[in-house]
Amino acid sequence: MLNIYGKLGLLTLALHWLYTRICFPNARLVRFPIHIRGRNAMRLGARLTTGRHVRLDAFPIKPNHTVLIIGNDVQLNDSVHIGAAESVEIGDYTLIASRVFITDHSHGVYDRHDIGSRPEVTPSQRPIVAKPVHIGRNVWLGEQVCILPGVTIGDGAVIGAGSVVTRDIPARCVAAGNPARVIRQWDDASHEWKRV
Repeated sequence: MLNIYGKLGLLTLALHWLYTRICFPNARLVRFPIHIRGRNAMRLGARLTTGRHVRLDAFPIKPNHTVLIIGNDVQLNDSVHIGAAESVEIGDYTLIASRVFITDHSHGVYDRHDIGSRPEVTPSQRPIVAKPVHIGRNVWLGEQVCILPGVTIGDGAVIGAGSVVTRDIPARCVAAGNPARVIRQWDDASHEWKRV
């Protein structure tokens, strides 16, 4: 391990491990700083691993609701930001790369007749609109992915780096782009990823 981390890196890792044991005893390793707001509205699964500067925000629209659920053995890398107002669920064994943003809400409706979202209204004063986000098991979200409200990502899916996910992605698919679209699908018969 000395070759991987160096002496200072090992000392830092030991401090993170001690911090985890005290503050997050159910987790595998939580690196600090970590920014958590609304912890009472979250359920964090066993053996959670985080990078540095992870930000978890849970602000339930309905009081006393759990709005952020992270499954077991989930890994959140550096600078992941998850914001939940209604429901964000992340399945077991999901891997989330650095600088990923996941949200189930936005400020404003932007429908033809929504006077609460008109340009004269300060964005922070516009109505909060939320739609649940569900990320399945064994999902891999690449670097700088953005998951927007109302999206479901199926089990075993892979989302390519830099993708913006605006609609559902089926299970066992690779999706990429802005907006993200399916580019490969797992084929059980041939045991390979096939182009779509």
